[in-house]
Amino acid sequence: MPLENINELIESALVVDDSALQRQHSVSLLQELGVDLIYEAGNGNEALDLLALLKLPPGLVVIDLEMPGMDGIELIQQLQLQGIDIPLIVASSRETSLLLSVETMIHALGMNLIGVLQKPLNQGQLRAALQSFRPHGGGVHADDDPQPSMCESDLGTAIGGGQVLPYFQPKVDVQTGILKGVEALARWVHPERGMIPPDRFIPLAEQSGLIHDLTISMMDQSMAQAAVWHSRGLPIKVAVNLSPLSLEQPDFLRRILELVDKHALPAENVVLEITESSVVAHKGNSLGMLARLRLKGFGLSIDDYGTGFSSMQQLARIPFTELKIDRSFVHGAHDRKNLRVILQSALDMAQRLDLVTVAEGVETMEDWRLLQDFGCILGQGYLIGKPMPANELPLWLKGHHRRLNELRPLGKGAATGGTA
Repeated sequence: MPLENINELIESALVVDDSALQRQHSVSLLQELGVDLIYEAGNGNEALDLLALLKLPPGLVVIDLEMPGMDGIELIQQLQLQGIDIPLIVASSRETSLLLSVETMIHALGMNLIGVLQKPLNQGQLRAALQSFRPHGGGVHADDDPQPSMCESDLGTAIGGGQVLPYFQPKVDVQTGILKGVEALARWVHPERGMIPPDRFIPLAEQSGLIHDLTISMMDQSMAQAAVWHSRGLPIKVAVNLSPLSLEQPDFLRRILELVDKHALPAENVVLEITESSVVAHKGNSLGMLARLRLKGFGLSIDDYGTGFSSMQQLARIPFTELKIDRSFVHGAHDRKNLRVILQSALDMAQRLDLVTVAEGVETMEDWRLLQDFGCILGQGYLIGKPMPANELPLWLKGHHRRLNELRPLGKGAATGGTA
């Protein structure tokens, strides 16, 4: 977004800071960037009182953390409780670990965070944050849901009618950029409502029991596509997400073995991704099912690694072949010491356990270079490619091939050979 267009998206702002000097500094920076109308408050209570009086809410709130009375963290929580959804910038001079905790809290609350900035604020960092801003709606009491509700019969019809399709996101070798695999991600392409995101229908599938049909359908379509790619000289692995509920189905193994035979695809070319939290919640038969799957040759990936509470215990109990590090430990790790330490520790441990490592959520070249330095094996994220229909993968491959030199570690020669 060009600088001159900032005031088209943000016509007004509220600066909440107990220091009059710091508050005026923030006001001046915003004015220089084109925000015309700016309100001020000295703490959280004043901010809430002011917001209650305004007919039109501001388009942005800049919040300090340390304030008397109601501090910045409590103010953010109160905004969420009262349904006040206004884009936020947190500005504080506190340590990075505290700022990271606040950022995680805001994302968990589902609020619209533009950035967490270190004080003293300067025009460069504020400009960068505002230029990356993309509004997702908002305003006071903005709880209207634009997506129509879905019911069990809608989803059942969609699964049976082939509306729920696998979109494939590339997974590439971090050192060479060569394509090594794809992850199949469920997308509901409704003939009237368009694309319906998975967070709207996966919970419905699990609640209604349709998750088993959905899982088998995704595996069937993904294996069929992988077999086509293999026949065309593209021997990549396909990863499919596995619901923990499927692990409790006694005929689950038989059904996916039938699919492997149907598509003449070796089990070694199929990776089943299981979130670590789901393994914790489902023990007993699920652990036996995972062991049998591994016995038959399927790869097992522990997904979203680092987001649960017993990760190491799961690695000790289950024969995983792959460790997939959650994007929350990858994105932005190049400039956050805490994330770098956690990321490097996870990669070192996985290497000692002979596990393939996959970093998801790679969106910047700086994080990509860090993964190269740390010895990560595979990378996945928007820097490489977005999830796409199968018929778009060949075109993506052509463009990706031209980027191989750019993706290789600095100082190394031109990329040659391999699947690209």
